[in-house]
Amino acid sequence: MKIRKIISISFLILIAATCFAIYESNRIITKAARGKIYTSILKIPYNKVGLLLGTSRTIADGRINLFYAYRILAAVELIRAEKIKYLIISGDNGRTEYNEPEAMRSDLIKAGVDSTIIFLDYAGFRTFDSIKRLKEIFGQDSVTVISQKFHNERAIYIAGEEGITAIGYNAREVGARDGLRTMIRERLARVKVFLDSWFGAKPRFLGQKVLIP
Repeated sequence: MKIRKIISISFLILIAATCFAIYESNRIITKAARGKIYTSILKIPYNKVGLLLGTSRTIADGRINLFYAYRILAAVELIRAEKIKYLIISGDNGRTEYNEPEAMRSDLIKAGVDSTIIFLDYAGFRTFDSIKRLKEIFGQDSVTVISQKFHNERAIYIAGEEGITAIGYNAREVGARDGLRTMIRERLARVKVFLDSWFGAKPRFLGQKVLIP
């Protein structure tokens, strides 16, 4: 009985600690991004470089991924309004048949974006990698991040920890029906931000530097 009671207490402590970690990491990251995220194309300041964070073009049932579609639209808006001069697309290209940066580049060009202003980062396997590589590979210390609000907040926090001055342009949000799983995963990803910091995580790949004019 004593062992069972100890296990029960330990389990409750673990649950409480997990809930606290989720709450506190969310609070810190949200606070850090306050005043740095924009929904108005008129109000957002100019930055030489925008960072478009990748995601898959389609979801499991073959439908277009709305997170993807809305990020493409947001990037086009910034470029057309001349709020950024160059665009880095950072995403996952970990498998031969899966290439987020190339898919996004193709759709941006179809939307009328000049291909010469686009730079591809094929090793943005997660947001942490994208931000680290922005500075270490592409040599940027300021940026406009392009994604949904929740994602921009996390990217801005990571950027701040890396000495990068970042703002975010919010792509349109996705409704709860299509976005619930992503929002749950986001809460865990915010905890992972602090674990990465504590354990000194490194990007999966670095490589040769890329010059942006």
